[in-house]
Amino acid sequence: MSAVEEAEQGATWTSMVGRAYDHARPAARFGDLTWSGRELLDRAGGAADWLDTLDLEPGAPVPALIATSADALALVIGGAGSGHPLAPLGVRMTAHEIAEVVRATGSQVLLAQPEFTELGRQVAALSGSRLCLIPELPRIPGELTAQPEDLAAVLHTSGTTGLPKPVPMTQRRLAARARVNGLLCALDPDSFYGGSAPFHHIAGLGNIAVALAAGVLITGLPRFTVEGWTLLRDLGTTHTSMVPAMLETLLAAGEARHPTLRTLQYGGAPVRPGTLRRTYEAMPGVRMLNMFGQTEGSPISVLTPEDHREAVAGRTELLRSVGRPAPGVEVRVHAAGPDGVGEIHARADHLFRVDSEGWLHSGDLGRIEDDGYLYLLGRSTDMIIRGGENVHPLEVETVLAAHPGVADVAVTGVPDERLGQTVVAFVVPADPAAPPEPAALRSHTRARLSGFKVPVRWSFVADLPRNANGKVVRRRLREPQEGEAHA
Repeated sequence: MSAVEEAEQGATWTSMVGRAYDHARPAARFGDLTWSGRELLDRAGGAADWLDTLDLEPGAPVPALIATSADALALVIGGAGSGHPLAPLGVRMTAHEIAEVVRATGSQVLLAQPEFTELGRQVAALSGSRLCLIPELPRIPGELTAQPEDLAAVLHTSGTTGLPKPVPMTQRRLAARARVNGLLCALDPDSFYGGSAPFHHIAGLGNIAVALAAGVLITGLPRFTVEGWTLLRDLGTTHTSMVPAMLETLLAAGEARHPTLRTLQYGGAPVRPGTLRRTYEAMPGVRMLNMFGQTEGSPISVLTPEDHREAVAGRTELLRSVGRPAPGVEVRVHAAGPDGVGEIHARADHLFRVDSEGWLHSGDLGRIEDDGYLYLLGRSTDMIIRGGENVHPLEVETVLAAHPGVADVAVTGVPDERLGQTVVAFVVPADPAAPPEPAALRSHTRARLSGFKVPVRWSFVADLPRNANGKVVRRRLREPQEGEAHA
């Protein structure tokens, strides 16, 4: 096959998946269920046939409450190849949060797996959409097709107001991402990928889409647990992804060993030198990769397995970086100051949300050293990144401000070794003599927002630092020192 022919055949993600699973080897394994490659494609054909019966707007995203499963894989493949791109939603969010996203899509239909029936009913009632429970998908052989600029799927990421915003993944750009990530992760048809990230997340469906394009055997967990990790180990998985906090949990439990694991991809926070050394002791031959990116486009840069080996050999400063530009990626520091710090922009074929010149505006501040390594120095906005999840302070503040015991509030992120950042609230109580109990504030917040958005620490203060325009100066927020009041 010529280079031109190969490029044309790889122009869409759907065509890559179709070629990759034209075999009788295992392709999806969940519990006692195992589908071959051809059965996965046939079930995707069944998913496409079912979606065609729902009177959906051609090419428009279809919101779905689904978790990682064989059916979810078939639905994504079938939706991408039939003009009904799926938009998986976070099933751990509240019904009110999900309903806002559904309304924003404009879809009159909401899909849900049977285990999310009750949540689906609540969301449908709040959003005015029609709930369609996903049935057992039949096997319907047939070729799925798509054009390079068709939507393959849609993921959502938090916006500046806290409302998740859609990130459309076209067939062409998702195919390009699959080629880049597949190469970096050394995925091949003999690989076995198993992860535990939520399906709606870039670390969930984003990584699974790469694995699907490579034709690997896929499994998954609904959430990360030590017991789940041992299951992945017993199954013999070769590739996975996680955040460093998960890795530290496994090390603390003495369960990090995994003799068949070949590649461990992580992100969301740097890994500590001691954690890296202990990981290599538990898994001596594992390839460690830190990929920096976001839902709008990833990877931007990568800290390679070779970089990690250099770090453990003594260059520990490398672990504070996010590596160098990934293959095919052009990175620039926009509007850099005298210290070389500016907003990180990136340009590549596999980045999803770009401007008219092809640049992705990351919203991250950073600098590039002379050796080409990229160092991040925080967000150009106030976004908090907690273990790979985005938390917008205004959204949390709005919820807390509605509590009768709160007169004023500001939420910010503080450094955390395990999660990158964690969420802290500074509360001006309505009655200084009787401030609300932290437990009551947690309960109030958790009833309205996802758990990762709930502050983990609370400081009660007399007032908040503000500038002349009345805006809170977050850099002046300070947690109590030893001996001061603290909750």
